Amino acid sequence: MNTAVLNNKAARRLFLERHGLSEAPQGEAHGAALLSLIERLGFVQLDSINTVARAHDLILFARRPRYRPKALKRLYEQDRALFEHWTHDAAVIPMGYYRWWQLRRERDAEKLRGQWRDWRRDGFEAQFQTVLDQIRDQGPLCSSDVGAGEKRGSGGWWDWHPSKTALEYLWRSGALCVVGRDGFRKRYDLTERVIDEALCKPQQDPEHTAATIDWCCSGALDRLGFATPTELAAFWDHITIAEAKDWCAGELAAGRLQPIEITGADDTRRSSYARPDVMADPALDTEPTQRLRVLSPFDPALRDRKRAERLFGFDYRIEIFVPEAKRKYGYYVFPILEGDRLVGRVDMKAFRDHDVLRVRALWPEPKVRWGKGRVAAFEGELHRLIRLANVSKIQFEDGWLRAPQ
Repeated sequence: MNTAVLNNKAARRLFLERHGLSEAPQGEAHGAALLSLIERLGFVQLDSINTVARAHDLILFARRPRYRPKALKRLYEQDRALFEHWTHDAAVIPMGYYRWWQLRRERDAEKLRGQWRDWRRDGFEAQFQTVLDQIRDQGPLCSSDVGAGEKRGSGGWWDWHPSKTALEYLWRSGALCVVGRDGFRKRYDLTERVIDEALCKPQQDPEHTAATIDWCCSGALDRLGFATPTELAAFWDHITIAEAKDWCAGELAAGRLQPIEITGADDTRRSSYARPDVMADPALDTEPTQRLRVLSPFDPALRDRKRAERLFGFDYRIEIFVPEAKRKYGYYVFPILEGDRLVGRVDMKAFRDHDVLRVRALWPEPKVRWGKGRVAAFEGELHRLIRLANVSKIQFEDGWLRAPQ
């Protein structure tokens, strides 16, 4: 039997459709419609950097331009339709998936206890009961509300006081839930007061680990379209590569997977797995919208930098930790999507005290011409984006349109 081959254009179309970037950005963006979008993506990564808009807000706005941050806050904090935990990073996740985080919480409980003891956080375990009792008595608290009298450093993620570490550990291992944020400070409450008992009751079934692996791999494949075991394991970041490999072998033997070769932007092929009916998927023949849009650097379609480079020939690196003199592009540069191509990247920032979005520089991708039509489309996207950025004006710096690098 010959292995199916997916050409690069078809692979990009399938991948973008799975990430909600193939159809025109439109539709309702609150309540059930917003929850449905998040379920389609699986989760939405949270990030505090707000040069134009926070990552989670831009991820949702790119697909639903009617979206406003209050809609996510309501869904999360009032409707309790979402919970917060870790995938590859902190994320908001549909509440219906909570039961599938038991394995992650169990593994975090074992792994982090040892790691954090070694990471200059001596004494955090002694604060567990004190922190739990304080939250039980006082209600949801932030890290600044606990640990009175403890020595505090800079407050950065590398310098937690013992009670802050206890909070994070109790959240990651399941005793606490994050119920919202004040600014970007997490508020923690007892899980028993937040999560429905049917969801938070531990599964004692010895098959629960196998069921979780199946849910993780199957859900990841549905959202990626095609994947290697490494990519399946990394999607939710719950399970090991070995577990994903075993799952693929079992599904392949059962006829629920097929091997497939994916053609990259450089015409090389990579072995992956897909559903048996992948070659008949309508997305392969569906032309994506040509609507130009700005993406977050943490957009689900770009989160796996290696996959983005293989599929789109788009080499992207976050340069926030790179000294300014050594940056190739800028502190926080936004990729630009048009159709099934990433056509450029833009360095821009909202200065809310001056009510302006300033565009410092835009670099087209190699072999992409930025003529009047594409510039006009970009300006149209910026006029939509300033509503999310909470400014009313756009300013282009001299020489903003650069040569490709």
